[in-house]
Amino acid sequence: MDPIEVTERLGRWSSGRGPLYVLLAGRLRQLIDDGELAAGAVLPPDRVFAKQLAVGRNTVIAAYDLLESEGRIVRRRGSGTRVAGGGAETASDTTSAPMFLNLLEPHPDVISLACAAPEAPPVEVTTAYADMVPVLAAMTAEIGYHPAGHPPLRAAIAERYTRLGAPTGPEHILVTNGGQQALSLLARALVRPGDRVLVETPTYPGALEAFHEEAALLTTLPIGFPGFEAALRTQRPALVYLTPTFQNPTGAVLSGLRRQRITEITAAQDVPLIADEITADLAFPGVATPPPLAAEADGVISIGSLSKNLWGGLRVGWIRAAEPVIARLTRLRAVHDLGGNLPAQLAATALVPCIDATSAARGHRLRAGHDLLRAKLAAALPEWELPPVTGGQTLWVRLPYGDGTSFAQTALRHGVAVLAGTGLDPGGGSEDRVRLHFRHPDAVLGAAVERLASAWRAYRPPAKRVAAPPPLAV
Repeated sequence: MDPIEVTERLGRWSSGRGPLYVLLAGRLRQLIDDGELAAGAVLPPDRVFAKQLAVGRNTVIAAYDLLESEGRIVRRRGSGTRVAGGGAETASDTTSAPMFLNLLEPHPDVISLACAAPEAPPVEVTTAYADMVPVLAAMTAEIGYHPAGHPPLRAAIAERYTRLGAPTGPEHILVTNGGQQALSLLARALVRPGDRVLVETPTYPGALEAFHEEAALLTTLPIGFPGFEAALRTQRPALVYLTPTFQNPTGAVLSGLRRQRITEITAAQDVPLIADEITADLAFPGVATPPPLAAEADGVISIGSLSKNLWGGLRVGWIRAAEPVIARLTRLRAVHDLGGNLPAQLAATALVPCIDATSAARGHRLRAGHDLLRAKLAAALPEWELPPVTGGQTLWVRLPYGDGTSFAQTALRHGVAVLAGTGLDPGGGSEDRVRLHFRHPDAVLGAAVERLASAWRAYRPPAKRVAAPPPLAV
């Protein structure tokens, strides 16, 4: 494309905060995702583009490198830089993100241990849908558009938070199409290109994708947030994201003292704190679940969902936040879809008050799947490290050698999908880790372990590159 035309489409790309290359990559990413830069379109050479933009060539090169690492552009010596997807040039292999592989390219012969969720709607869901049909039929003056969510559902969610120790009114609740939309809305509202976001590492990959979409720079701390106060002071993040209860993927639970301290510090520094509590209802029997983080400080932004404790097909999640934040998110959400599925929200209105009871019943099944998967893995692959958890839905497994990324590719060839640790660790660690979920029926878990064992026997780690020796001093 003509450099002048691309520059005109960029608009005021450099008006945000952060390094210029991040801002440039963020705007180009948006143009690609919106289709304004079509698949196969040739982008300007870096020297020409830099001159047109009045920036250094390294700024353009760094922006192109970032987009190439995301699979949005393809660079070939002699043929220039193109938007991925056109002609023979394609984006990076989707197997590098196995969490989404079975959703985008489902294969009936692959057992997925990558994307964790209930496999079928439980009886509570089908009953709630049956019960809501007469209510739906009786509606005569209901247009069905509720950008903030169906009012009775907002009230039911608010009442649950109040009962759990975080006084909440319906005006503090926004209903979303699942937890992922909640993350995307918050990232869009609170993050500008170049902003820093402080996350624990490893963490939920869907959150990382939401922040990357807004061209955020990620700052990481280990689980438990050691050194949190210093990081907040020196990095000055735009927001903080963590999963305090049954953390994804490790299953860790943040201690009461750390909860109190983190909420105090973020409140004092006026930094938004997002608590992803979607996994908080997945406790094993006899395990006490801490109250929501909003019980420590009212300003905490909480994310919840029915996807993990009931069924992902409901697509009902929510955000609990201060009223001005909810108002802002509601305006943003209205531009995109006017409101969620009303029949699903009618059913969810009956399901939310029953979360504790249904979660207790699910806890027995989760514990059984956890114990079965660990036992079978220990027998078939005794050299693997399999730390137990007390809730959640995943095991964070350490491999004795090799790396999770190359093993995930081998496992996929043997008919089982696992999530490599590098995809959950923006800090650059966890190369020797894989995440496995234990929500399948017993027979499926058994078959998955057999395939994993077969894959491990066939696995050959790639040879590590040896750095060239430094030149001799003369």
